[in-house]
Amino acid sequence: MQYPKPILDLVSSYMKLPGIGKKTAIRLAFHTLKMKDKDIEEFSASLINLKKNLCRCTICGRLNEKQVCDICSDPNRDNSLICVVESDQDLIAMENMEGYNGLYHVLNGVISPMNGVGPADINLKSLFNRAKNLEIKEIILATNSSPEGEGTASFISKILKNTDIKVTRIAQGISFGSDIEYADEVTLSRAISGRFEL
Repeated sequence: MQYPKPILDLVSSYMKLPGIGKKTAIRLAFHTLKMKDKDIEEFSASLINLKKNLCRCTICGRLNEKQVCDICSDPNRDNSLICVVESDQDLIAMENMEGYNGLYHVLNGVISPMNGVGPADINLKSLFNRAKNLEIKEIILATNSSPEGEGTASFISKILKNTDIKVTRIAQGISFGSDIEYADEVTLSRAISGRFEL
């Protein structure tokens, strides 16, 4: 016996989320069915507004509600430093350690030839344009310590090799294969303070 089509449609939608299998999706669908109409409407509106009300910062590529994010527009930030991260989650993890006061650049991915992702498919062009700014003295590569993250860091380092910019890599306080967004603040703090030049 099968569930009614509206439930199956919702289960199918939940299964599109990472880490949600069929059993969890069914549980979530039935939980949603028990929610008050007002809560479901708020939940639906949040989903609809998620993409409608967000854009990428025109400078760093961070998800934001304005064209220039609060970090890029903050006059108290160190404009000579740019920390390059893979994702918005990584940026938030770096900010939460409260040990870095420079700017960021969000790549929105990594170079991954196996997955058909090349340098033109991530936010690299604007990084290289930013590197032309004479104020920039150091670019910190804080990509994950995965093969793709290491390859992306190496690619960026090679492109910036003949510039006056110091290119550093965060220290390997983060275990190989793990993601920055899951690291604790102490590990991130040690990694950023122990960074090295490439």
